[in-house]
Amino acid sequence: MTGLTFRHAEAVRSAHPGLAAGALYGTDVDTTDAGTPDVVASRVAEYTARALARLAESPESPESQFPEVLAWRRTFARMGLRPTQYRCASESLLRRLRKEGALPRIHPVVDLCNAVSVAYAVPVAVLDADRITGPLLEVRPAHGDEEYTTFDGRTEHPAPGEVTYADSAGRAHARRWTNRQSGHSAVSDSTRRILVVAEATHEGGADTVAQALKTLAEELTAHGPVTPVTALLTSDAPEFTIGLGARTP
Repeated sequence: MTGLTFRHAEAVRSAHPGLAAGALYGTDVDTTDAGTPDVVASRVAEYTARALARLAESPESPESQFPEVLAWRRTFARMGLRPTQYRCASESLLRRLRKEGALPRIHPVVDLCNAVSVAYAVPVAVLDADRITGPLLEVRPAHGDEEYTTFDGRTEHPAPGEVTYADSAGRAHARRWTNRQSGHSAVSDSTRRILVVAEATHEGGADTVAQALKTLAEELTAHGPVTPVTALLTSDAPEFTIGLGARTP
């Protein structure tokens, strides 16, 4: 059995000492049951309602003023990115939710992760683990030769120094850290194993990440045969290693 290790590079942790992160690995993902999408949709509605209620509390101070989002805006600014041009994923989702009143339905697992992301206001990435080349997936500054696949199939190359999720084949699974995921490892109907990563940079972020992962683990267990394993990642324990054997058809 080969393994996959996920971690944040020391360069990222040193530059962003307030980083809090956690990971979840789930197997036996299967949403073919006819009732699964509707059941998950009801849970998604509950979490998005929580986010909408928070947005409604201070209409004059939208999602950009949430402490969780403000911390990511400061993080992006330190990386040389304009926060109004490039937003972390949770801010983008909250912004869309505020404007449209709902989030798009993509895939039950993705929908659930997006709903938990807006409920806790932190980025939650979910990747098809079988589309990642091990043995290492690392959040690190790009070298400039990594290949990133957009959702419409185009190839981009993150600029040298841009923080990305890079695997052992030199494929980038994100742009600008928590700004955009890759179409290459996007969850689809054929996905059977997932890697979920939650990240925060605000004060108290470790507690938020732990709560978000606990919520996701409970939901995934309740609505399918998924058996999730979770871990909080710290500077003392920065790695999350999972086993990836031969995929079951």
